[in-house]
Amino acid sequence: MDVSKLLAAMTPEVYERMSFAVETGKWPDGTPLTSEQRDSAMQAVMLYQSKYNTEAQHMTVAAGGEIKFKTKAEFKREFSVPQENTSSDIARFEHDDL
Repeated sequence: MDVSKLLAAMTPEVYERMSFAVETGKWPDGTPLTSEQRDSAMQAVMLYQSKYNTEAQHMTVAAGGEIKFKTKAEFKREFSVPQENTSSDIARFEHDDL
C-alpha cells in the first residue's frame, strides 16, 4: 500500500487501536497479534507519528520523522506540579478530645 494512502485512511481512532496493540501485543478485544500484524502495526504507528505527532513523548517518532528521546530532567519538569505549600504534610487533621 502507498504510504500516503495509508496515512490518509488512518483516523486517530485507528492509530490509537494500533498503538494499543503494539504496546500490549493484543488487539483491544484481547486477541493476540501475530508477529506479522505486530510488525505491520508498528510500522503504521511510526508512520502516523512521523506525520502527526507534534508533542512527542519519550522514545516516539516526532513530526518530521525524528525519533524523540526525552531526558530524565525533561520528564521531571513535565510531570512536576508547582506546589503552593512546601510542607511535606499530605494532610493534617485536628480532633477534639472527648
